[in-house]
Amino acid sequence: MNILEFSLLVWTGSFTAGLLGALTGLGGGVVIVPLLTSVFGVDIRYAVGASLVSVIATSLGAASTYIKKGYTNLRLGMFLEVATTIGAIIGALIATFITVKALTIVLAIVLMYSAYLSQRPRVEQVENEPADPIANYLQLNGTYPTPEGLMSYQVHSLPTGFSVMLIAGVLSGLLGIGSGGFKVLAMDQFMRLPFKVSTTTSNFMIGVTAAASAGVYLTRGYIDPGLSMPVMLGVLPGAFLGAKVLVGANTQILRIIFSLVMVVMALKMVYNSLVGGL
Repeated sequence: MNILEFSLLVWTGSFTAGLLGALTGLGGGVVIVPLLTSVFGVDIRYAVGASLVSVIATSLGAASTYIKKGYTNLRLGMFLEVATTIGAIIGALIATFITVKALTIVLAIVLMYSAYLSQRPRVEQVENEPADPIANYLQLNGTYPTPEGLMSYQVHSLPTGFSVMLIAGVLSGLLGIGSGGFKVLAMDQFMRLPFKVSTTTSNFMIGVTAAASAGVYLTRGYIDPGLSMPVMLGVLPGAFLGAKVLVGANTQILRIIFSLVMVVMALKMVYNSLVGGL
């Protein structure tokens, strides 16, 4: 395989990753890292470095569309980024000192959990309960568009969500996946936001989180321009397309496909790690 064929295949896989990442809110990195390591045999640290670049591109590609449509809660996203940015720096520093096999096993576990998260039932309408007092004070509650008009929602359990965001940041810096699944989990399950608000706010946040940890990988020499470029060029148009499709799409079938891909990739990575393939 020559460099042109390799770049073209990486671009195709990255385009699909960007599309899936924007549609599900889990971030394209959750597909990019296992794709590069399992299919193309790239060292996981360089795969993480390229993935972080792609995650930034995914966020840029999707966030602008979501913000214009009125789905993204910018105030909440910026507040929660305090936790994810701190976690991302910690995770990136830890990643440079642990073994490739340990990174692979951790990523496989996260992939399996992301597949589980994507299949969990979501409730669009949240309960009519008092909002978190901190959220009220910081004015983090908001509205989002629906076919019936603007629908208001309230933020619940902000401290719990903030704690989960810290964990998400560590995983992002450690594995280069954006940790969109954990961000969606925190906002959707703990803070009880509408699904599309959780998804779009997650897409806005993952770019900032990835940028915080990408600097550490860059200084360590784990971001290869020859690998990162086709990944970024593939993810960006995929993210734009996914952002446009999500606004009016029912993504249940996509979630099933996404979950199956995640499980297969996780099992393949574990197998490769155990037999010494990585």
